[in-house]
Amino acid sequence: MEQSMLAQFAPLVLIMVVFYFLIMRPQQKKFKAHQQMLSELKAGDKVVLAAGFKGRITKVGEQFYGVEIGRGVEVEVDRNAIASKAE
Repeated sequence: MEQSMLAQFAPLVLIMVVFYFLIMRPQQKKFKAHQQMLSELKAGDKVVLAAGFKGRITKVGEQFYGVEIGRGVEVEVDRNAIASKAE
């Protein structure tokens, strides 16, 4: 009886392990890399915002960054609104 219960749960455990390695682990790595990139940003860096705007960082704060998205147009954005660093 114990053998049949183990056989019933083996596919479920296998699916969970595959789910972890194919979905959860890569997402965790991507999140850590994004957090690392955010912590290394400094004034003068060019960034792409989640809304698609490209700009240059003018002020660095704990939670918010000042980003110049045009001549004389500076916006304050949440740190999570920065999608990536632009080249």
